[in-house]
Amino acid sequence: MLSHPTLEKLQALRLYGMKKALSEQMANSDIGALSFEERIGLMVDREMLEKENRRLVSRLRKAKLNQTAAMEDIDYRQPRGLDKSLMMHLCGCQWIKAHQNVLIVGAAGTGKTYLACALSHKACLEGYSSFYARLPRLLPELIIAKGVGTHIKKLNELAKMDVLILDDWGIMTMTAEHKRDLLEVLDDRHDKRSTIVTSQLPIKLWHKSINDDTLADAILDRLVHNAHRIELKGESMRKVRAKTEMEKKE
Repeated sequence: MLSHPTLEKLQALRLYGMKKALSEQMANSDIGALSFEERIGLMVDREMLEKENRRLVSRLRKAKLNQTAAMEDIDYRQPRGLDKSLMMHLCGCQWIKAHQNVLIVGAAGTGKTYLACALSHKACLEGYSSFYARLPRLLPELIIAKGVGTHIKKLNELAKMDVLILDDWGIMTMTAEHKRDLLEVLDDRHDKRSTIVTSQLPIKLWHKSINDDTLADAILDRLVHNAHRIELKGESMRKVRAKTEMEKKE
């Protein structure tokens, strides 16, 4: 008779996992074979699992990943220069603990964004916070934030992310203000957090693309020297998939 009020109290306390576990125990005729301590243990385990699942869902939602990607689904069959041993190493997330960066370069369609999102997804699974941003959109947003008084808040939010993806580096011409903001973002993260950058430009051309020797030196010094490099080659994965689909239909 006390079970239903207890369920209501667990609901009010937001102990949803314990509530589910107690409901299941009430419906299980064999539950009496377990001791009180065992039943409480099962309820606590369920609560911890429910809380971690909710935290994971929250991390993934806040990450705003551009693609649904997972390390387990990475395609190593296509000859694009992808080092499987390096990817397995990165899968362990030690690079995040060491505050290292990952630079992914290659032609359009070779899977740069997918790899970045897969690494970020793995980070979320391991309890790290993450955030995806296209650099051509982020830099103008930072300028707008100055006009509405939220610039410092925005920089602080980016600085707190354990993993920050800066997608599509080098496809826009950066103004002096863009470059200074980019330096601020990377300086806040240097030796404190990890950054993933994707670009169609080879890394050796990044300095020239910034078109300001002083700022380029400062920006790349905070990004490149402690980074893992992934250089993709070969055909566009989109073209490969399209060919495969066409062959299946024939």
